[in-house]
Amino acid sequence: MQNKKLVMMLTLLAALVLSACGGSDAEATPTLSMEQIQTLAVMTYQAQLTQTALAQPTSTPVPTNTPVPVVTFAEPTTSSGIVATSTSASSGQSSACYGLSYVRDVTIPDNTELTPGQSFTKTWLVSNTGTCAWEAGFVFNVVAGEAMSGVAVTLNQAVEPGRQYEFSVPMVAPTNKTGELKGTWRLSDANGNFFGDGVFVVVEIGSAATAAPTGTATATPTATP
Repeated sequence: MQNKKLVMMLTLLAALVLSACGGSDAEATPTLSMEQIQTLAVMTYQAQLTQTALAQPTSTPVPTNTPVPVVTFAEPTTSSGIVATSTSASSGQSSACYGLSYVRDVTIPDNTELTPGQSFTKTWLVSNTGTCAWEAGFVFNVVAGEAMSGVAVTLNQAVEPGRQYEFSVPMVAPTNKTGELKGTWRLSDANGNFFGDGVFVVVEIGSAATAAPTGTATATPTATP
């Protein structure tokens, strides 16, 4: 619609110019009044403004970045405000209150000479140096080296802290080995966790060795007051 008005006004302007330059032929070109010329000029100006406005590019608003909310999770805390941590109920470690210290060999001192196949009983004197009693069911067993036919000894009574105790284990010198043989024994709690000192049996096995006294200890553990 605006383009049609612009064409009409340009046509009238052209007619006006021709009338001004056309000489004496008044009938060929229409004569316009001053009011018509002013009206035509105003309409032409308005049409030009409209065309200019239409030609201007429209501005598209640039999207702004909207901050994304960050969700954080607080660690659980205890009533005292300390961060709560989980611990395994079974750590594989024996209770810190259990203790055992080696006192002395009662029988078969280290490097005792034995003949192959010789039977003997090794006895150790140990002390409960912990703060908890050794309970019935605790097991004294070989943990390294040569067992020499020795079997585990199970406590059949409690041993209170500060008390001494003798562990006696019947053994047999091997017939297929010679030289120094060593075995390490330790006490474990009811869950199989070893604690305290390890104690040793160390013997020399030789074909011409003279059997050493087996001592007076028996195979049954006895408590020492």
